[in-house]
Amino acid sequence: MNRRSSLGAAVAVALAATAMAQAVTPAVGAGSAHNGLPHGTKTQKSLVIGIDGAMLSKFSTANMPNIQGLRSQGLSAPSRLYANPLAPTFSGPGWATIATGAWPDKHGVKDNSFSGSKFGQYPDYQTRLESANPAVSTLVVGTWSNIVGNVFAGTADVKKTGANDDETTNTAVDYLRNGNPDSAFVHLDDVDHAGHDHGAASAEYKDALEAADTRVGKLLTAIAARPTYANEDWQILVTADHGHTESGGHGGNSLAERETFVIAKGSDYTAGSVRHDLKLVDIAPTVLAHAGVSVPSGLDGKPVPDVSPDAFDTLRPSLKAAVDETSVPSGVKGWTTTAPSGWSIDNAKMPTGGVTEWRGWSFATDEFWTQTDRGQGRETNVRARNVFAVADSDEWDDKSHGTGQFDSTLKSPAYYTPDDRTMQIRYTTNYTVDGPQTGDVLVSFDGGTPQVIKSYRDTNVNKQEQVNFDVPAGAETVRVHFRYTGTNSAFWTIDDFRIYG
Repeated sequence: MNRRSSLGAAVAVALAATAMAQAVTPAVGAGSAHNGLPHGTKTQKSLVIGIDGAMLSKFSTANMPNIQGLRSQGLSAPSRLYANPLAPTFSGPGWATIATGAWPDKHGVKDNSFSGSKFGQYPDYQTRLESANPAVSTLVVGTWSNIVGNVFAGTADVKKTGANDDETTNTAVDYLRNGNPDSAFVHLDDVDHAGHDHGAASAEYKDALEAADTRVGKLLTAIAARPTYANEDWQILVTADHGHTESGGHGGNSLAERETFVIAKGSDYTAGSVRHDLKLVDIAPTVLAHAGVSVPSGLDGKPVPDVSPDAFDTLRPSLKAAVDETSVPSGVKGWTTTAPSGWSIDNAKMPTGGVTEWRGWSFATDEFWTQTDRGQGRETNVRARNVFAVADSDEWDDKSHGTGQFDSTLKSPAYYTPDDRTMQIRYTTNYTVDGPQTGDVLVSFDGGTPQVIKSYRDTNVNKQEQVNFDVPAGAETVRVHFRYTGTNSAFWTIDDFRIYG
């Protein structure tokens, strides 16, 4: 938007000081409030720290012991935002996505005016916590006034806007140390200012990252110094709403502007792990689940412990560098046409030639596929995670090929059918139209003739699908087919395929 020490070390220092702190600071009494914040009731507690405009790729250039400590004790998950036409990479949509667990086409925030927001349908997670249990203690402290005024405008118990990041940090430290919040959100703004004023490649941006890390350390120390810390189950999440260009600014569709991340430390996370299947929408459900609150249907995110890899994700180690795609940097490995175990691709109806990477169904990552030709809607494929299947007739057509249209079918393994003769498939899909094309989902039983159970034609579809189908008497196995045809059209992506029955 257009606005101007490791955790381990921090915890060790804080714990060493705890005995002295307890001698001079009274423990929070049962049921007592602190500066208007009700006394919390839960052992499971969450702190989400949002660092506006921070780029995970720049952390290695700065001295950030507190955040690096979180990473070494928990997980790091780099990911990418959407871009237009879903929404530009502004702060409003970014923070709304984090707070609600839904992408902009659901929560409705497209810019920093917040006009069109659907927070009544997709409230922030603090409001959901309060609705589920009014006794929960919820805190929001942010430097950007819209954090309190719009993003978390619901029913959190205490909402404070700091005049600057130091005031925001000091306010949050007081509540964390002397109060008893069950769920806290803290927003820091100075990194974004440095990005706008000087660019992400600047010394000023690096300095701002280091200053943010110091403030994060103060928050972590405040938690570790709590008299009740040893009996609490704290979950710490760190994230950002967008990235920045090297020269400064955001709002566009470059990888740098779309850059974001989730860092998570807690009892559910493997120390030092790196994941590629987590998204900003997972933060809100993760906080809800940690508090014991059911995640409502209709959200795009999942609690981090519930996010599991699919068959396509197993291909990441074998992904290849570009062959024909000149827009993708040579060091980026992000595509293959070799299907995972049990899956296959039928290209019998594909003409010869065309762009190698997209001749028939392929498997790709966001950072590879979206760089092939920015601004054509590929950045809207945010519901896919890690490696996904893609049929892209538009990119394939960019190199000469034999006569005929793109026509390729992705086939699943064979699955045994159930006794009750009813099955369901679930998958994430982004079917985008820009010319003549078709998408059909078919099933074949015991190797027989495929039958259509779902079709896509002239309307864009970007959602998580569920399709039920009946199994004929006597059938023992079923395979699912995804057939795409197109003539210099757009694309169809499939991910997170699951079958039930």
